[in-house]
Amino acid sequence: MEGSFEEFVAAGGSRLLRTALLLTGDRAAAEDLVQDVLERAYVRWRSIEDPHAYTRTAMTRAVTDRWRRVARRPREVELQGWHGRPVPDGAADRAVRADVVDHLRKLPPRQRAVIVLRYFEDWSEERIADELDISRGTVKSQASKGLARLRELMGADEDEEAMSRW
Repeated sequence: MEGSFEEFVAAGGSRLLRTALLLTGDRAAAEDLVQDVLERAYVRWRSIEDPHAYTRTAMTRAVTDRWRRVARRPREVELQGWHGRPVPDGAADRAVRADVVDHLRKLPPRQRAVIVLRYFEDWSEERIADELDISRGTVKSQASKGLARLRELMGADEDEEAMSRW
């Protein structure tokens, strides 16, 4: 592995946080997730061949583990409206992105994970199925249901525009 851990975090930290935020739907949970994954990566840094793949996989597995620990799973709390509001600076793209994130938070966790990994991280159905330990058919159905729900929440025209900007 070339490069230092610090260089990796400086270059890719914001992308990791964005992905974690999309997976969890909560800023605090996303920050905790990224911190946990980066702690694991730091300990194993010399043996990691592809740190981007390692951290994405570790985040996905950590989120999946959280779903499966039913007894220990914390209750999801609806975020207040002020959390995702864009800064009023006139940037239409930021408003659309904030709207997509708000609507993503309304999806069930598995649908949200499939949508984020498939359409925002551009993973294949096979890779998502392997990472989430579900069948490829489940990936397809969760993606279909998640997109249908997003379209319902946003309106078909806005959804197409929003997805194309990411």
